[in-house]
Amino acid sequence: MKRGRLFVISGPSGVGKSTILKELLQRQKDIYFSVSATTRKPRPGEIDSVHYHFRTPEEFRRLIEEEALLEWAEYVGNYYGTPVKYVDEAIKKGQNVILDIEVQGARSVVQKRPDAVRIFIAPPSWKELERRLTERGTDDAKTVKGRLARAREEFERASDYDYMVINDEVGHAVSELEAIMIAEHCRPAEKMASIGHAKKTKKQAKRQNG
Repeated sequence: MKRGRLFVISGPSGVGKSTILKELLQRQKDIYFSVSATTRKPRPGEIDSVHYHFRTPEEFRRLIEEEALLEWAEYVGNYYGTPVKYVDEAIKKGQNVILDIEVQGARSVVQKRPDAVRIFIAPPSWKELERRLTERGTDDAKTVKGRLARAREEFERASDYDYMVINDEVGHAVSELEAIMIAEHCRPAEKMASIGHAKKTKKQAKRQNG
C-alpha cells in the first residue's frame, strides 16, 4: 500500500496560506490537513477541533510533557503545535499530510522527519504583504507591525525550504502545490518499491494458480 507523504507549508502571516490550502483541499479530497493545537484565542467563526485545537497554556504544557506533539513553537505571544498521532495514522493510510506551520516549527519537524517536504509560500511583493495584513482588519496596528517584523525573519530562512510558491494568484499557486506533490511521489525509491510490490503480487498469483 502506498504511504502518504508529509508536506510542511510555511509563510508569513497574511500571505494567503489558508486561502490556498482551502482551494487545494477542495481539489484533492484524499489529503489530511493536520489541525494544530494553539493557545491563541479563537477568531470570529473559528471552531474548536476544526480550525485549531484551542488549548489553555496549562493544557498545552501538558501535551509537551507527554511528548504528544510532533513540533511546537511560540509565535507572536502564542503557542502552536502539531499532534503526532493523527499525522502518523493518515500517512499509514496512504494520505498526503499537510502541516501549516511557521518556520521554527518546520525545522523541528525535519529534525524528527527528514523526509518531510518543505514548501514556503511567499507574497508577490513586500508592499502587497503589508496591504493584506492591514486590510484584513483582524489585528491592530501594533500587531501588524509585529507580524511584519516576524515576516522579515521568516524570509531569511526561506532558502532552507525545498520549494517556494509565490501567491500572486490563488489558482496558479494551488496548481504549483499539486505539481510538487505529484513530483514527490515520482521519486525513484517510491516508484521502485511500487514496481517491486507489483512483481511480488504477480508471483504470488502464479503460485496460487498452480
